[in-house]
Amino acid sequence: MRSVTVPADDRTAKARIRDAAIECFAEHGIAATTARKVAEAAGVSPGLVMHHFGSMDGLRSACDDHIAEIIRSQKSRALSAGPNMDILAALREADPGPMGAYLARILVDDSPAVARLVDDMVADAEVYLEQGVASGMLKPSADPRGRAVLLALWQLGALVLHKHMDRLIGVDLTDPDVTTKPALAAYAGPVYEVLGGGFFTADFLSQAQAAIAALAADGIADDSPSPDHPAQDRSSSKGTP
Repeated sequence: MRSVTVPADDRTAKARIRDAAIECFAEHGIAATTARKVAEAAGVSPGLVMHHFGSMDGLRSACDDHIAEIIRSQKSRALSAGPNMDILAALREADPGPMGAYLARILVDDSPAVARLVDDMVADAEVYLEQGVASGMLKPSADPRGRAVLLALWQLGALVLHKHMDRLIGVDLTDPDVTTKPALAAYAGPVYEVLGGGFFTADFLSQAQAAIAALAADGIADDSPSPDHPAQDRSSSKGTP
């Protein structure tokens, strides 16, 4: 009987602490995650956690940066591949691990740290969406930053509402193996339909774009009466010379 060789963990102690912290934050949330819990999960002392990161805020910032870097790298690679990208291969290679659960936990925290993370992810999205335009995968946008903001917040919001997503269509976006499960099609199908085909007819889209252009230029006129100019009772004034 052949023995199975387990690969050695060649991560540095700092990387092991960071990865353990991501799992702890994902499982317990921000307030309940302590240096001691992270140390136990990483197999190190609490003192070593503080040695490498200085504080729990410093540790969390390192986790945020690591998550943002993984997402930036994956999205950039996918959107640079062009229209012939192998979608199934990309899903197999995604390996989200605890990233979805981590983001779902921390995004509800109304703090400067979360604002910085969201700002960074929007800035990254603007860059990799333009890479998608250059590769021929995406259409150009009249408002690249607005599009990046909308798509980034849409995806992040879906993670925050992941329990409702699971309840309504049977897909848990925080599942570490979600990208390899058939249930993902229930989410990905409508996403590609909306983003690829859209759901407005050409006539309505043209009308809506004209209205939005007018709104951007002048705002919406307020036709309600002011105290200095009371509304005239049109019904009683009919026929009055």
